[in-house]
Amino acid sequence: MSKFRKKQKAEPSVSTASLPDIVFMLLFFFMVTTVMREQEILVEQKIPQATQLQKLQKKSLISYIFIGKPKKTALYGSEPKIQANDVLISPPELVQWVNQERDMLPEADRGLITISMKVDRDVSMGPISDVQTELRNADARRVLYASTAKVNQ
Repeated sequence: MSKFRKKQKAEPSVSTASLPDIVFMLLFFFMVTTVMREQEILVEQKIPQATQLQKLQKKSLISYIFIGKPKKTALYGSEPKIQANDVLISPPELVQWVNQERDMLPEADRGLITISMKVDRDVSMGPISDVQTELRNADARRVLYASTAKVNQ
């Protein structure tokens, strides 16, 4: 036996002093990077495919109109409906809606408002024509027709 015994060293414990800082940084990261859903789509959407695509620079100037058969047909019927923001509206209400959307923009950007129409491919041209007419009456001349990218075959 040896005269001198080696002392048993205890394992150092892990410091948890920085744990609240790490949790806070993770929480802050996810709060900053998470994108909240802007609108709940109330109409069905099977968007046609596009032949040309153009990337928009300033997405804050875009307001969306969805046209399609309502998802809740028992409540709204089976005729195509127009959705602006989170509500279903009729064509005569579009002028008021466009003016409200313009009022939310800064003064310098009000003339640059762009209306993006996302129309279900099964909708006939009648409701689309009504919307186009009302947008002309509201002096909303910049209209986009949203679609999905065409798959090369």
